[in-house]
Amino acid sequence: MDMKKKVGPEPHAFGKDPFGYSMLGWHKWGLVQEINGFPVDLPKGPTSKDLKSPVLWLSHTQALSTAAISLIQNPPEFESLPEDMRGVAHCQYHAVALMLVGYSLESCLKAMIILRMGVDAYEEKERKHRHHDLSRLADFIPNLTTREKAVLDGLTHFTMWAGRYPDPGFGDVNKAETVFKISEEFEISAKDLFEVSAKVSAHTLVVLSEAATEN
Repeated sequence: MDMKKKVGPEPHAFGKDPFGYSMLGWHKWGLVQEINGFPVDLPKGPTSKDLKSPVLWLSHTQALSTAAISLIQNPPEFESLPEDMRGVAHCQYHAVALMLVGYSLESCLKAMIILRMGVDAYEEKERKHRHHDLSRLADFIPNLTTREKAVLDGLTHFTMWAGRYPDPGFGDVNKAETVFKISEEFEISAKDLFEVSAKVSAHTLVVLSEAATEN
């Protein structure tokens, strides 16, 4: 088997086996490690610690952000819908894009937390971080302004419900009003959204530098 070929993208594999191919991220990471001289028991599959690798979380961050950008840059026209429903779906489509932006930041923040704590310590306190609240996850990043935290709070709504369903559930319809209040109070634009995302993501370099120094 040519491992280097198996490491790269396989353009036709998704069409043949969408579920299986989409679950191969860890296995391809294992092959990368094998190529670089670090033995991995691929047939055995990953352990919980293997799946806490910051490399996997940061790669997943890239996958999510790339998907979000693709959606935002290429919105559909919804020709299959009645004309008066296309605006509804168009808004919901962008809610899905914001969900992916939020998930991307969540993955990035959790990667940084794992780097800062180490895998063993993270596993011990994993329950503490098992949520989608981006502001709470980002509390270690210095100098986040009230406005920047508001952007993270807004994105949190899209990761928790607004990008997934039209209804927040449990009769809590006021959550929608909270999103509008954040938007209006801080006059958040798409530019603001991506600047905050870039600031949070850029902090990864600081965390990586600190982790390298400690090791």
